[in-house]
Amino acid sequence: MIRGSIVAIITPMSEDGSVDFPALERLVEWHIAEGTDGIVAVGTTGESATLDVEEHFAVVRCVIQAARKRVPVIAGTGANSTAEAIEWTAEGKSAGADACLLVTPYYNKPPQEGLYRHYKAIAEAVDVPIILYNVPGRTGCDMLPATVARLAPIDNIIGLKEAKGELGRVHELLGLKLKDFALLSGDDASACESILMGFQGDISVTANVAPRLMHQMCAAAAAGDRAGAEAIDARLRPLHKNLFIEPNPIPAKWALQTMNRIGGGIRLPLVPLDPAYYTTVREALHAAGAL
Repeated sequence: MIRGSIVAIITPMSEDGSVDFPALERLVEWHIAEGTDGIVAVGTTGESATLDVEEHFAVVRCVIQAARKRVPVIAGTGANSTAEAIEWTAEGKSAGADACLLVTPYYNKPPQEGLYRHYKAIAEAVDVPIILYNVPGRTGCDMLPATVARLAPIDNIIGLKEAKGELGRVHELLGLKLKDFALLSGDDASACESILMGFQGDISVTANVAPRLMHQMCAAAAAGDRAGAEAIDARLRPLHKNLFIEPNPIPAKWALQTMNRIGGGIRLPLVPLDPAYYTTVREALHAAGAL
């Protein structure tokens, strides 16, 4: 089962916006050295919305090759068209991904029956482990626990990234008592408590800049060490908050640039971090020992 601190890795770019593959390889190596338990390539944090298809899977292949099977690599392959999601998931499987992460269809706001049929069709079409991804704040579509319960028995649907950010939803999902099904937080601010309650891990933005602490926090929480997990999480809380002071991944990319790990490239319509927030993000990095 995929568990622990799973980084939703940024996609490094040069100033002209081209993907910086050597920097990406270095980031993967750093994450493995720091204890990161898994990597999501080309999720929201990886600027999936502005990479073309060729770039998307070049990034996925780069991460897989750099990881060399030392940690699981999960390819982001979601789309708001079921046919396109099938095509992209097949490409993720072909690239060698250990699993594929599929966000709920965005913008077209399918009902729960549409969500069920969408994921069922993808799972039946592509024999690869699939992780559902619910992030209603971005998609305008909320996959309810009852729909997760309908999908969980499908053999190759192996888990859910839940990013609604509400502990009430965490409680509902745990109440389903799903067997052999990974429940993963997609909300760093509530991840510690979610894992203490019974989730298996966190697909994390914060792990981009504080991978060792995120790994340690997730491990402590999974072991039931509330005091230890909360002590680590207290150091991370400024990052949980301020890496979203502007839309993700703007602050995370600025933080990594400040840490001398990547260049300053980002793609429109996203822009570099507003200088008004430099001090706030820098202080959060210092609190976590990242600077």
